[in-house]
Amino acid sequence: MKNAPACIAELLLIAGVRLDGPNAADIRIKDERFFKRVWKEGSLGLGESYMEGWWECEKLDEFICKLLSADLGQKIKPFHWVPSQLIDLFLNRQSRQRAKMVARVHYNLGNDLFEPMLGKQMMYSCGYWANASNLEEAQQNKLDLICRKLQLKPGMQVLDIGCGWGGFAEYAASNYRVNVTGITISEKQAELAQQRCLSLPVNIKLEDYRDLTGEYDRIVSIGMFEHVGVKNYRPYMQKVRQLLRSDGLFLLHTIGAADAAPTDAWIDRYIFPNGQIPSPAQITNAFEGEMILRDWHCFGRDYDRTLLAWRNRFQKSWPKLRETYGDTFYRMWTYYLNVCAASFRTGKNDLWQLVLSKPGSHAEYQSVR
Repeated sequence: MKNAPACIAELLLIAGVRLDGPNAADIRIKDERFFKRVWKEGSLGLGESYMEGWWECEKLDEFICKLLSADLGQKIKPFHWVPSQLIDLFLNRQSRQRAKMVARVHYNLGNDLFEPMLGKQMMYSCGYWANASNLEEAQQNKLDLICRKLQLKPGMQVLDIGCGWGGFAEYAASNYRVNVTGITISEKQAELAQQRCLSLPVNIKLEDYRDLTGEYDRIVSIGMFEHVGVKNYRPYMQKVRQLLRSDGLFLLHTIGAADAAPTDAWIDRYIFPNGQIPSPAQITNAFEGEMILRDWHCFGRDYDRTLLAWRNRFQKSWPKLRETYGDTFYRMWTYYLNVCAASFRTGKNDLWQLVLSKPGSHAEYQSVR
């Protein structure tokens, strides 16, 4: 049987990557322990060994694109892969208590990190790059696209599930004169969102979506559904139906994947604990009988551009952040942004906007782009 270095080298060649090769997407090994670790642990070992400086790559996003395009993840099945599937089968990884883990690990890291990376809108979700030349324009395009899809009118009561730092609430209240209630489970997000929306008809609350009550003309969820979890998809849709008025509209903006699969082990451990990317069947099964589909819009390649813009802004701001976060964090965050960009570039992940209404609603709806 071949040893780990030979096996890894052969697999990389399948993807068009050479060890210590001349191309920007080739990798340079700095610690020989890399081979056994990746062979044993798969994507988790690949990411952790990069964090620890065991290998380098000039064009990390292109390297990951090559791995994903060659589907190498199916050729290296680490030992923990099957247990992780069993955990997803029997455990609700997005229970009320576990749902708060992602706020502690990720969203509460610090607004000093997210503000320079995300730009003035502070939108931590895919921009809409049609007719946009920079991140700010792409995010403004996305916000206005959502408002137009929801057919917002002055005085409407709008619920924003997973409001983040208040970007949508601020934009919709300022430009469409609606009243917005935004909820988040992150203290850092709520604090900044409240500051941004002080003079607007916006109410930001620290609350789990499962505890919501009331009635709303429109409901929106932008980049939050990835934290709901498959065991909660149908209860989530039932909650939306309960909160939505009879002639209301609900817009769901979410990352999606062609097939249901376990969350990448490295992403789960270091970036988005307990996260889960839905498949089309999982979403449709969740809303069937509860909501009526009005529109399904796909623009996943725009997330590649968004992530690269975040990466470039993060790297530019790093000198001011280095003392607070440290060099290992820099490598972790750089790896995260490049891996995610590659996943959208190769079509492994997509970005979807769905517009839904309640059964029995006869209001006419025309798709908006």
